[in-house]
Amino acid sequence: MTKRRIFFGLFFCVCFVSFVFCLYKAYSGLQDVKKRQAALEKRKIAWSSLERAMRSKLNSFSGNAGIIVEDLKMGWRISLNEDKLFPSASMVKIPIMAACLRAVRDKKISLGAKMVLKASHKTEGSGVLKNKPVGSKFTVDKLIELMITKSDNTAANMLIGLLGFEYLNDFFKSEGLEHTNLSRKMMDFRHRKQGVENYTTAEDISFILEKIYRKRFINRRVSEKCLGLLLNQKVNDRIPRKLPQDVLVAHKTGLERNVCHDAGIVFTDQGHFLICVLTKSRSGTRKVKEFISDISLYIYNTYERMPVS
Repeated sequence: MTKRRIFFGLFFCVCFVSFVFCLYKAYSGLQDVKKRQAALEKRKIAWSSLERAMRSKLNSFSGNAGIIVEDLKMGWRISLNEDKLFPSASMVKIPIMAACLRAVRDKKISLGAKMVLKASHKTEGSGVLKNKPVGSKFTVDKLIELMITKSDNTAANMLIGLLGFEYLNDFFKSEGLEHTNLSRKMMDFRHRKQGVENYTTAEDISFILEKIYRKRFINRRVSEKCLGLLLNQKVNDRIPRKLPQDVLVAHKTGLERNVCHDAGIVFTDQGHFLICVLTKSRSGTRKVKEFISDISLYIYNTYERMPVS
């Protein structure tokens, strides 16, 4: 009889402790849910405030600008003049990079194939190949790297010549870049004066960047290669300029007369965000670069104040 009482006593104690533990877990879970909901609401308020600030900055800008900001976790998006056409300048090098890697996948070209630098390839503007001796050889892989990380115009023109305008423009359309075209080579001002221009939109550039970020361009390995090149960008006088040095930014710039762009992914502890700013203005390059840097810093500071959701 005593053993039975002891058994039932222990059984009751175990059941009681289990019941109390389950109640505690349920209560803790409910508290966690409430905390997450509160954090999410605060994050939504901060995002709405950010959108108002972006509209204000756009309205005060002396010139035309297309701006997209996207929270890559939540999918929230701020889109201002996203479909407005802008001369693409070196921003078109992102889709050219993508086209090259698609051509590699399709065995149209090889990353290891070597191209010979000719005098006709050389052009002014950014890059190092313009100073290399004629006859120098570079792999397609190296040309893609220089085109992105150093915004090398000569490398870009060599790759354009390799693939051809028709292939590149067909690729842009097949990839969903509806408003991006390539009608002239880099620094071809003779054709530019005749009205021949390369165009893109904030929507198109953001689209291809997000596809790369989410590892959906061709496959994970190719997307990571693209992201790695963008992370190794050497021209850092716009989006990353005012950010802390340890903040990773995968981006690409564009610069021509009256045209100044930057677009990329910013990786912060509070979340990753996409930013694309395309501009056309007569305010001067320094002021426009400052405008892009200020927008980037404002978004970063907003993220730093956001609660983790």
